[in-house]
Amino acid sequence: MSAIRTRIKAGEFGPGDKLPSGTELIAEYQVSRITVRMAMERLKAAGVVESIPGSGYYVAD
Repeated sequence: MSAIRTRIKAGEFGPGDKLPSGTELIAEYQVSRITVRMAMERLKAAGVVESIPGSGYYVAD
């Protein structure tokens, strides 16, 4: 969760940008699918990202 937040703050991902897929994040950070899902849901609850069912997670405006 903190790694994605840091990448957003650093400008790697801007408002409206699509974030890497769960599969990509699993490979990059060597974590489980549930860990990625929990992190993204926490970022969503904090208003940092938005989800579009069937499409993925995007940086919130």
